[in-house]
Amino acid sequence: MPTLAWIGKDTVVRHHQEVPFHLLREDKERAVGDPNAGNLLIHGDNLLALKALLPHYAGQVKCIYIDPPYNTGNEGWAYNDNVNSPEMRRWLGETVGKEAEDLSRHDKWLCMMYPRLMLLHELLAEDGSFWMSIDDNEVHHARGLLDEVFGRKNFVASVIWQKVYSPKNSANYFSEDHDYVLVYAKDKDNWDRNLLPRTLEQDSAYINPDNDPRGPWKPSDLSARNPYKHGTYGFTTPSGREIEGPPKGRYWSISKEKLERLDADNRIWWGKSGDSIPQLKRFLSEVQDGLVPQTLWTYEEVGHTQEAKQELVEICDFESSDDVFVTPKPTRLIERILEIATDPGDLVLDSFPGTGTTG
Repeated sequence: MPTLAWIGKDTVVRHHQEVPFHLLREDKERAVGDPNAGNLLIHGDNLLALKALLPHYAGQVKCIYIDPPYNTGNEGWAYNDNVNSPEMRRWLGETVGKEAEDLSRHDKWLCMMYPRLMLLHELLAEDGSFWMSIDDNEVHHARGLLDEVFGRKNFVASVIWQKVYSPKNSANYFSEDHDYVLVYAKDKDNWDRNLLPRTLEQDSAYINPDNDPRGPWKPSDLSARNPYKHGTYGFTTPSGREIEGPPKGRYWSISKEKLERLDADNRIWWGKSGDSIPQLKRFLSEVQDGLVPQTLWTYEEVGHTQEAKQELVEICDFESSDDVFVTPKPTRLIERILEIATDPGDLVLDSFPGTGTTG
């Protein structure tokens, strides 16, 4: 299997094993929320914090979400998004050695991420899932890195999050409207995602114009683009209209025999006049109790960056607009992830918490 190579990789592959264990020190003066809730908010180097959590939580975390530095090259904000802070330079010098002087910012990002991902993998439960927010600066390296840590077979999806609601007319080339959320499972065969709850708007599409005793239903097209050897037949509608076959360039998705069986069970809708193209009646009472998650998440569904900033301003008293965190995540985005990945009582971990949206 192809693997990702970068300067310094050999020195960080086993670094997570060399990180010493540390004890966590409780600071009651900085505690937040119910002290009996079982939550932990840890301040410090996340590599050391993850190693400190390992003896207590290895293999127990059901969902891990991280929002690491995107490595945009921007050094003018709190997290120094060029992986070039004094702390990072010192760590790279101590860990990678002289090679660190030759590292590109992408080499540095990979060196920084690898041991942290290895510890996160150890903390994740066998039926757990891992979620990473990222953008185009490192998404290609992130996929290669996560394939190596989690195994390519455990890749689940690459979600597109529409993070802005209006185009940036000052963009040099394209207005960047989206970020990615990469999803991996510890063991894909052992991971079950949850369905998303149905909305009243979605249920309102089901009606009952023929007073079917099985309740509300909505029509579904019986033609498809894919060829089907039993899908080119003609028939006569209840009103007597002759239909020679499916619409041009399409095929009926069921055989004539199945159409007749469904019609006999009043599961075919021919329109009020009885001479329309047949449609399948899909009953609300028979659909699964929830929606299969899709990989395109719009800002209407899960929020956008401006919404996230507004949430932050309402909570924190910033001295000026320049002090507001640049790229917070909206709570609706994290709620969507947790809806899919967790059940009540599950352990959740965020080792790059930023503004604390996950908390």
